[in-house]
This record gives sequence, C-alpha cells and structure tokens, in this order.
Amino acid sequence: MAQPTRSDVQLRRAVLSSFIGTVIEYYDFLLYATASAVVFNRVFFSELDPLVGTIASFGTLATGYFARPLGGVIFGHFGDRLGRKRMLMVTMSMMGVASVLIGLLPTYAQIGALAPILLVLLRITQGIAVGGEWGGAVLMSAEHATSRRGLWASFTNAGGPAGMVVSTLVLALAAAISGEEQFLVWGWRIPFLLSAVLLLVGLFIRARVDETPVFREAAAARPSRLPLVELLRNHPRSLALSIGVGFGSFVAQSTLTTFLISYAVGAGFSRQTVLNALTFSSVVAVIGVIGYSALSDRVGRRPVVLAGAIGTGAWAFLLFPMVDSGSTLLLTLAVVIGQGVLHAALHGPLAALYAELFATGARYTGASLGYQIAGLGAGLAPVVFAAVLGGSTATLPVSVIIAACCLLSVACILALGETSRGDLRTAGVSARTTPVR
Repeated sequence: MAQPTRSDVQLRRAVLSSFIGTVIEYYDFLLYATASAVVFNRVFFSELDPLVGTIASFGTLATGYFARPLGGVIFGHFGDRLGRKRMLMVTMSMMGVASVLIGLLPTYAQIGALAPILLVLLRITQGIAVGGEWGGAVLMSAEHATSRRGLWASFTNAGGPAGMVVSTLVLALAAAISGEEQFLVWGWRIPFLLSAVLLLVGLFIRARVDETPVFREAAAARPSRLPLVELLRNHPRSLALSIGVGFGSFVAQSTLTTFLISYAVGAGFSRQTVLNALTFSSVVAVIGVIGYSALSDRVGRRPVVLAGAIGTGAWAFLLFPMVDSGSTLLLTLAVVIGQGVLHAALHGPLAALYAELFATGARYTGASLGYQIAGLGAGLAPVVFAAVLGGSTATLPVSVIIAACCLLSVACILALGETSRGDLRTAGVSARTTPVR
C-alpha cells in the first residue's frame, strides 16, 4: 500500500482543522443566536416589553453580523499578505475569549444598562472573529486540494450546522442540569464557559497545519496594491454577485436556525421540542452540505446552488403553516427539509464557489468580504421578521421576503456562470471561468 504523501497528510489536516475550527467558531456564534431567542430577552432586556425585548435581543444578534464584513476586511488583508494560517489562530482565539466573557457577564438586574452594552461589544468581537475565520478556513482546504475542491472546502460550511448541533445539545444539557428556573440564573452560562476547552483543542489542531501551497507559490508575485484595492479594481463584478448569491442563503439560514425558534415557542411548542427539531435538522444539514458539495464537483456549482435556491424559496410558503399546525412531526419535517435538504444545496457549494471567484493575492479578502456582506441577511432577517409580524400570525409577508431573497440568489448564480473547472492558481474573475456544456 502506498504511503500518503506530505501533501495528502497536509490536506487531511487542513480539512480537519477547517472543520473543527468552524465547529468551534459557529458553536460560539450560534450559541449566542440560540440564546438570543430563548434567554437574553429575559436576562439582559428584562425591563422592556416582551415584544420589544425580543426585537432588542435579536438586534444584539444582528450586531455580530454587521461586524463580520469588518473582520473580513481586516483578516482578509493580513491573510492575503502574511498567510492564511496565522490569521486563523488569531480569529479562533478572539472568538473563544469573547464567548467565555459572555458567560461571565453580569445581568441587567446586577449592573443595569451596562450589561447589554457589554453584551453588544462582545458580540461585535465575535462578529469580527467569524468574519475573518470563514474565508481563511475555506482557503486552507481549497488551496491544499488538488481535486474535489467542492468536497474538501465544504467541510468548512458543514462546520456551521455541526456547531449548531453542539451548541443546542450543550444548551439542552445545561437546561436539564440546572432546571427551568435556574437555567435563566446560571445554567445558560455553562455552554459559553465551555468555549475555553474547545479553544485549546482547536488551537492544538490548527497549529499542525502548514501554510497553503497556492499562497506560498503566489507570495513572490504578490501585487503591490492593498488586497482590498486589488479586489475593488479587478473583481467588482465577482464581489457584487457573490454577495447576491449568498444573501438568500443567509436569510433562509437565520430563519430556520434563529427566528423559527422564537416563532415556534410563541406558537405553543416547548423550547426543548423546538431545539430537538433544530438539532436533528442540523445533523441532516451536515450530511447534506457535504453531499451536495461533492455533487457540485461532478455537475458544477451552478446547478446545485440554483436548485437549492429555488427549493428554499418555495419552501418558505410551507414552513410557517407547518409550524402553526401544532404538530411536532410537522415542525420537525419543516426544519429538516428546509435546512437539511433544501438549504444545504444552496449553501454547501458556496465555500468552493467563493474561493474560485478571486485571484490568490486578494482571495482571502474577496471570499471573506463577499460572504460576510451577504451574511448581513442573517443578522437582519430575525429583526425584520419580528417587526413585520408585530404579534400578528399573518406570516405570508415573511415568506414573500424569504422567497424574494432566494430569487436574488437565483439571478446572481446565473450571472456568475460556472466556476468549478478552473485552477485556483489562475482563477481571477468570473470571465475566466469555464461555462457548463
């Protein structure tokens, strides 16, 4: 049996570190999202009207998404200049420390208005960290891969729902240990404090991965212009279309993983029932993301993403009626099909797609900025939907908004063309991509 080469070993390490690193990052980031739907409105905004408190809680969630493009610019710049690996060590450390501090944060009852202010600042820190993490993690896998780029890069996107599984399981365990009443007092803090352990594990794994060969080869020919200037001058179309492709995905993602929790609890389901359904759907999503991404290596990114966008937009009109039915089975089917079957096709191949749109000298910046600006949809959607509903049960406007955002993704992926056939060493602008025949 042939011994694996050094490049094979490094590819495996890169994929593992990207997956584990993203699991940890999104465990922390999505833990906050779940907590914003079930805890923070009662712990940090307890003096507000319940509806206003929910909107305010989702508002702090949104600040993290607004900070992500800033993280993409900052870490993208240094990642394109100094290397992918160094920046990933920094982003993981930032996220872990911020999450632990959230777990130690006093409540509104203890220190008043300072509590939500500190919560927002820590959420911004999380957003900056995730903004720099995703692009670097994708490139660590994609630039190490010599084939099946969609498959290997997809483990970064699979880390998102995997992180959701871990975060919801740990929250559920903490709730079971502490009990309903004590969960709001101290039980919710346990998952955030556990971030310290995950951080140490992640840093150990990530330290064993070499810098990517594509970046090393391009270092000597790195352009003199700043990566952001290079991006805006040479790749404005690719950047704009990448934002549009991802926007619908993020709106759907936050609907299924954040807004729906609050909505379903308001519709009469117990918090644990909703979290169980979300956990199961996230497990299915991990499989779906990897499977659809592997399929995109064979048939192309465009057909898979296109099918996912159309399916997710259509499903938006069935999602809320299924939840309103009061049936636990229909609730579970609603989120499993929505997140694990349809959204996974839209979201999974985006990891490789974003890496394939930009030249090496601006790839970290371009992939990060495009993805994270699109990610504003995830931060805005729960706030907008909560305000649109305003206590009403008429969900049709929400479904229309989701479908319109998915339609935007359809238009942009059609305009981008196919990207899967190119070489990352020569990839640059969408005009260089190979059309599907």
